[in-house]
Amino acid sequence: MEEWKEYKLGELVDLLDYKRVPLSSSQRASRKGSFRYFGAQGVIDYIDDFIFDGQYLLIAEDGENLKSRNQPIAQIVNGKFWVNNHAHILQSKGFCDLKVICYLLNISDIGGYITGSAQPKLSQSNLKAINIKLPPLKTQEKIASILSSLDDKIVLNRKINENLEQQAQALFKSWFIDFEPFKDGKFVDSELGMIPEGWKVGSIYKYVKVIYGAPYKSSLFNEDMEGSPLIRIRDLKTYAPQFYTSELLPNTEFVEMGDVIAGMDAEFSPCLWLGQKGVLNQRCCKFIGIDSCISNYYVLYLLKPELEFVQFYKTGTTVSHLGKSDIDKFQVIIPPLEIVSNFSRIADSYLEKKKSLAHEILRLSTLRDTLLPKLMSGEIKIES
Repeated sequence: MEEWKEYKLGELVDLLDYKRVPLSSSQRASRKGSFRYFGAQGVIDYIDDFIFDGQYLLIAEDGENLKSRNQPIAQIVNGKFWVNNHAHILQSKGFCDLKVICYLLNISDIGGYITGSAQPKLSQSNLKAINIKLPPLKTQEKIASILSSLDDKIVLNRKINENLEQQAQALFKSWFIDFEPFKDGKFVDSELGMIPEGWKVGSIYKYVKVIYGAPYKSSLFNEDMEGSPLIRIRDLKTYAPQFYTSELLPNTEFVEMGDVIAGMDAEFSPCLWLGQKGVLNQRCCKFIGIDSCISNYYVLYLLKPELEFVQFYKTGTTVSHLGKSDIDKFQVIIPPLEIVSNFSRIADSYLEKKKSLAHEILRLSTLRDTLLPKLMSGEIKIES
């Protein structure tokens, strides 16, 4: 029978926070290059030289993700990179596998080690005090190998999805910006430049409907997965909502994988939702085609420059807001519906592949997080 031992995290790792380099945004911009610069939320920027080179474990020191059991606080980083003063840097002392430590921390409730309410913080002393029970190193390495194979597939799926996104964007540009399939036809002048004859300039409402999120009561939010995931602005980048709600309102709007969503405070760039089905929170909006023949990819790329323009001209205000009055002003090129439909048939083939891969990512992530405690408890035996 293998001997499992309980450790303080500080017994397993060396803390290298003294090597952190807190650069300002202007300093990062002046040094922008090829190596990653990490903070509590992950990659911040790329700069031209580095402090670290190898494998390390980074753990958030402060920030909102420390509050949530559904958000990762740790990640393994390989290669050359810098770290700012919002992430702890850990290096194995030689008798723990950093990947196993990473997996454990991301599924564990470490709320008892977090201080502060307005700004949650994980101090160095509390980090070192976290209790972790581990099997011998060889068993840890086997566990890490099993879970890493799932992560490798997740990473591969994400890369394929990025390529599909690039293909869809290039197709939209070819048809509706460069007009390549229509260059042999007649063009006419418009307020947005030369466009193919028969096309018009008009409101986005010609082909797009806007649906706004509902005001759910924060007192009913929970992290116990009761009800539906609540999709907020901060969740649009991670596809992993922190809170759930069982509340249903008259204007409840459900979000399905592949829907086009945008935030309405601070950052407005739209995205394709790639998480599980949830409900749309206030200050988020959903854009859908008025006809089933209109692809969400058409909606996404039609709106993206308009929303980014609003983002640009509102930059500098204390907190920029997107309102219905802003959306009402959007003027876009309107092709005949038949052309939009022809484009959509091609684009939807990319979208369906992307959704299939995203569903697999969710399944693999769930499998990984389900396997880990069973492997670590010995419930699932590992052959020596």
